[in-house]
Amino acid sequence: MDRADIDEEALRQCVPSGFGKQDNGVNVEAQIERCRRKIVDESKQADAKDADSDKDSDDDDSDDEEDEEDEDEFPVSHELLIKTHERAVTTITLDPSGTRLVTGSTDCTLKLHDLSALTPTTIRAFKTVDPFAAKPSAAAEAHTIHQVLFSPHSGGQFLVITATPQARLFSRDGEVIKEYVKGDMYLRDKLNTKGHTAEVTSAAWHPSNRDRFATAGLDSTVRIWDVNKSLKQEQVMVHKSRAAGSAGMTRMTAIAWGAAGEGNGSVIVSAALDGSLVMWGGEGPFHRPLGEIRDAHAKDTWTSGLDISADGRLVITRGGDDTIKLWDTRKFKAPVNTTSHPSTSSQYPTSNIKFTPNSASVITGSETGHLHILNPATLRPELVTPVTPGSPLITVNWHPKLNQIFTGSANGQTTVLFNPKHSTAGALTILSKAPKKRHLDDDPNFTTDMDPLGMSGEAIEPGGKSGPTPGSFASRHPTVGLTASGKSRDPRRPHIPQTTPFAKSTPDEKYVMNNIELSSMRDEDPREALLKYAPKEGEKNVFTGAWDKTQPKTLYKDYESDEEPKAKKAKR
Repeated sequence: MDRADIDEEALRQCVPSGFGKQDNGVNVEAQIERCRRKIVDESKQADAKDADSDKDSDDDDSDDEEDEEDEDEFPVSHELLIKTHERAVTTITLDPSGTRLVTGSTDCTLKLHDLSALTPTTIRAFKTVDPFAAKPSAAAEAHTIHQVLFSPHSGGQFLVITATPQARLFSRDGEVIKEYVKGDMYLRDKLNTKGHTAEVTSAAWHPSNRDRFATAGLDSTVRIWDVNKSLKQEQVMVHKSRAAGSAGMTRMTAIAWGAAGEGNGSVIVSAALDGSLVMWGGEGPFHRPLGEIRDAHAKDTWTSGLDISADGRLVITRGGDDTIKLWDTRKFKAPVNTTSHPSTSSQYPTSNIKFTPNSASVITGSETGHLHILNPATLRPELVTPVTPGSPLITVNWHPKLNQIFTGSANGQTTVLFNPKHSTAGALTILSKAPKKRHLDDDPNFTTDMDPLGMSGEAIEPGGKSGPTPGSFASRHPTVGLTASGKSRDPRRPHIPQTTPFAKSTPDEKYVMNNIELSSMRDEDPREALLKYAPKEGEKNVFTGAWDKTQPKTLYKDYESDEEPKAKKAKR
């Protein structure tokens, strides 16, 4: 072999044989099989303890067949773990397509995940959002995330409910769209306030109208909002508590908005701290409820879980009195069924309970970290399986399109349960990709922790140690301002304020008319505005006619013809 052949062989080894996407030979089935979990149905184990201990081999075979049936019926045969939050995961939501996952936590941050872009070795959030980062006083504000809700009609926006009186609307990329107004807390009549005067606890989207949502708060009110109008709510329902010593006020703890059981309307169901359960018509009337149950749950217990079935006939509640109750909206007086279930609402007020997409089952978590799948008719467990043993399971979400269950636990872990036979996309899309090769930038040890509010978040202590300044933004939010690879963004780039019509151009007439109340009066002559109410000749005085008969007659002193009134002496 001559010199030219040697050089050609060396070049062939360095240059790839083809361009474009290369097949890395990933074994998808092996990756999915590594995610298989052992199905442990503790509900059947408890039933087996009560039965006789003597069983033959035929009974064992039947038990194995039942386990296989449960594995196929519910998507719990495999699991995928997502560890992003440092504290408890309080809420989970997905867009209708199932590609964007947003989680909220008690660490006061939102984590945005793009399930279609993740790989088995890069399962992490692509963006961390602080809901108060856009405020000038953001360094002093930090509030727990109560609830995050994607719009069921569009995946372009989601609601964020924090421990404040104001709800916020975000885009799917984590940008603030609107911040809804806060009411005047010094007004006693809540009907005259333009927004919540106390902390908002829960929210719900309208089942068919994409521009409507409802919120419930600690000010004893339920308010209906128009998505496009942030300066005032559309309707206010004040809940008058009949509990002794509450002065007619109580705290609203949970809310749900679903389709009505009969007709094309909708119903709003809300739970209160006084133990009552109230149902309003979703399209009105709003001055009085359609039904109210005073003692639905024990008084002064936090009812955190509330949901309405797809057909609108059933309502499920999970109360702080360690009970789960099923209600019928057509006979909204007494529970259809009741079962005992230990509550975690005292420690985690957002512990929820949900109907499955077809309303054939009910799912919820427990303080022991188990997932409970209940029969809605009897409320007996159909499957009880551990997800995060020893850590309470707070929030659950069954996505209808993916047919996968997403759970959030107190240890900051999000778990995706699925079944390769019946589930689609989601976790299966992640596991169908080849593991990504680690890059140098993926190791946070080789990156510098920069403070987004200053030149650097590091400070050299007298002992020679370096690290984030105690109490600084970087120490309280270690992941804010980092890229997907963990590398810090350039902090010297100025912060771009929120884009508003007043920031770049003059608002048009349509924007002013829709968002500023009584703005049409600016172009009106005050004198002409008053004269248009003046009665014409022969017409009845509508506005001041009530005083025509009761107005006293003016009396003047009578003077004689040659007598003139004395002029008043001028004061010196």
